[in-house]
Amino acid sequence: MTTATAQDHEFLTRVLALAQRSRDEGHHPFAAMVVAADGTVISEAMNASSSDRTAHAEMNALRQASQRHSPEQLATATLYANAEPCAMCAGGTYWSGVGRVVYAMSEASLLALTGSDPENPTLSLPCREVFARGQRPTEVIGPMREDEARLAHAGFWHK
Repeated sequence: MTTATAQDHEFLTRVLALAQRSRDEGHHPFAAMVVAADGTVISEAMNASSSDRTAHAEMNALRQASQRHSPEQLATATLYANAEPCAMCAGGTYWSGVGRVVYAMSEASLLALTGSDPENPTLSLPCREVFARGQRPTEVIGPMREDEARLAHAGFWHK
C-alpha cells in the first residue's frame, strides 16, 4: 500500500476546508480538487447536487480539469476528496484518466453519518472495486483523517 505524502496532507486540509465552505454556502458538505504532480491546482469544486443530482464535487472538478488539460497531464494528477468517491465519481475519475485518488472519509463512514437520509442514497461500492475493473491502474490512498472529515457533516443530515 502506498503511503500519503506531505503534499497529500496539505491538499486534504484544503479540500476539507472547501467542504465546510460548501456546507456554509447551503450545499451538501462535499468538495474535491484535481492537483497536478507538481502541486499546481488544476481545478477545485464544491457539491452542487441540489440542482443537478450528478453534480457531485468530484464530477465538477473532473469536468473542469478534463476541459483544460490533456490526458497525459491528468494521468499524473491526483483527485483529492473529503469523502470516498461514489461509484459515479470513481467512474468519472477513471474516464477522465486521473491516475491517483486521495480521500479522507470512507463511504462506510459516510453511510454511518447519513443513514437513510434521502439526500444521500448511498451506493455501497468502494471506489477501489470500481477501479479494479478498469484496464489501467488508479492508485488510491484513503481513508485518512476521517475524524476531521466528519466535522463538515456534523448535524447536516437528518434535519
